Amino acid sequence: MRFERITTDPAQMGGLPCIRGLRIPVATVIDMVADGTSPADIIYAFPDLQPHDIEQALRYAAASVREREIPSGLLAASPPAAGEHGRW
Repeated sequence: MRFERITTDPAQMGGLPCIRGLRIPVATVIDMVADGTSPADIIYAFPDLQPHDIEQALRYAAASVREREIPSGLLAASPPAAGEHGRW
């Protein structure tokens, strides 16, 4: 998949993946989604964003996880017990 809305520039934001050349890192958008922030509220916080930017940030994050090995120290040892699930 090609990510038309995700850009990287070593001279901007330390080369972090950002949305459409804006100084809005993909990680910031993903953190907001993970915190339960609605797309409308994300766009309110960053008026230059569009709904497709959020969707592509999520797809980019998913693709990034598929392509990289996550250090085992960052992963839970076992799944959470019944009743301990997050919002999803």
